[in-house]
Amino acid sequence: MSRKLLWAIAAAAALTACKREATETPAAAPEPATAAEHTFAADINEADFTERVKILASDEFEGRAPGSVGEEKTIAYLEAQMKLVGLQPGNNGSYFQDVPMVETTADPNTVLKLDVAGQPRELKFGTDFVIGTRTGRPEVKVENSDMIFVGYGVDAPEQQWNDYVGQDWKGKTVVMFVNDPGFHSGDEKLFDGKRMTYYGRWTYKYEEAARKGAAAALIVHDTAGASYGWDVVKNSWSGAQYDLPAKDDPDPRVPLQGWLSAEAAKQLFADAGMDLDAAYKAANQRGFKPVPLKSKLSVDLKSTITEKASRNVIGVLPGSARPDEAVIYMAHWDHLGKHEGEQGDNIYNGAIDNATGVAGILEIAEAFAHQEPKPERSLVFIAVTLEESGLLGSKYYVAHPTFPLEKIAGVINIDAMSVAGKAKDMTVTGFGSSELEDILKPIAAAQGRTLHGESSVQSGFYFRSDHFNFAKAGVPALYADGGEDLVDGGTEGGKKAADDYARHYHGPSDEYYPETWKLDGTMLDMEALYGVGKELAGNDKWPNWYSGNPFKAARDKMMQAKQPAAAK
Repeated sequence: MSRKLLWAIAAAAALTACKREATETPAAAPEPATAAEHTFAADINEADFTERVKILASDEFEGRAPGSVGEEKTIAYLEAQMKLVGLQPGNNGSYFQDVPMVETTADPNTVLKLDVAGQPRELKFGTDFVIGTRTGRPEVKVENSDMIFVGYGVDAPEQQWNDYVGQDWKGKTVVMFVNDPGFHSGDEKLFDGKRMTYYGRWTYKYEEAARKGAAAALIVHDTAGASYGWDVVKNSWSGAQYDLPAKDDPDPRVPLQGWLSAEAAKQLFADAGMDLDAAYKAANQRGFKPVPLKSKLSVDLKSTITEKASRNVIGVLPGSARPDEAVIYMAHWDHLGKHEGEQGDNIYNGAIDNATGVAGILEIAEAFAHQEPKPERSLVFIAVTLEESGLLGSKYYVAHPTFPLEKIAGVINIDAMSVAGKAKDMTVTGFGSSELEDILKPIAAAQGRTLHGESSVQSGFYFRSDHFNFAKAGVPALYADGGEDLVDGGTEGGKKAADDYARHYHGPSDEYYPETWKLDGTMLDMEALYGVGKELAGNDKWPNWYSGNPFKAARDKMMQAKQPAAAK
């Protein structure tokens, strides 16, 4: 998931058999939607951008779910567009990079059975909880597992913090809060104060539970801590879920992972003789120790398991002087697909998230293809898959890059562009991270704009989009777009735009709205990001992370290894 404050606040019964489908690209992919009447121009312009967004976000593409007919139409369209722009195949003669994936669809009739102090209770899927497995097994059973409250589920030695102290966790079910210690109490002396660390992300919490040997991990949802409402959790975790095969993913996996609604958690704690509000206070104190919930959990989760492959789509514009060095532009093409069985509109079109980003990199690619003089370094444009499933397409690319990581000068990620109009500022998520900001700053200033960080630093947006996989590997990555102080409407207008999009985020109403979208600011954002790549591709500099950034050591090591050995 992605998004800064401006863009987010925020089924049939499963089979027990595991089946395998072919992973090759079909011999005859469905014909992509076309716009034969539209003539694309060489510059970054609103008409071209709009045309691409309309097609990618159309019902014809069925929400662009990985592994679906919608994927086939999407990647065929992207291949055609990259050819039209003038990009060459970016992966050994192909525009595609196969990303192996396991599709898991949990039975929505699954029930969580609780025995709370001898009293049986049942929780309903979607209303009280959501749950899934990343094991690739069609059935995962947990019986009479002791439920233990582990605060924020954090073991951070450098912070002198361990919510798991003093127990054997094998076979246990851990229940925890989202975000970092200190968030709910407002204690800025804990962790990074208001700014979420990776310990606050749900991905970390499940990984840590797996490292500890837990049988199941449940996160208590709250809108402020997660930065999105329960409907986002329910929509995102319903239907097909995707993972890399375990052999392609070094991160540990807990057998069962999921979320409890705030209401279900409040009842669980009350049944155990505890007050949920008091639990929040206790979990934010140093020296917190795990608390048994006097409850046992049983669940029999059946899932449909299908092994497939999705695809990253890669085009390259070879550099004129140093084609072995690269600047990468990236956006994720996938969204949440079509939810069969839902009444009304059940296509999750993903217009802002992220048809805008994909259209954006195509616009920028077109500008580079017509640029004179030609860029000295190669420009690589990657439309990655499986972002909504945990940044999996970019994770796979970083593990199997088409350019060595030490040859990548920088990465520019575009995820959910602003359509709120011109702004006086520009938001850099993770502001203060890398020297790529030094390139962006004068470009933004020439547009009359200032740079600043995301206002909702507590939401952890830096960890929620595809640039993060490059950052973890040490490659400097920039994640920036529209500001929060609008030329027409000021900060109140920015807040109104954020509130409006919160109603659409990860829902079927994230569609193209020509009557309300204001794209003059979107064009400025693309021009600014194009400008960063233009400078980076036209010189021989190697930006680094700022001093003190946790990713700098990896970049330093990478750059040291790249240097030729000294003559003896």
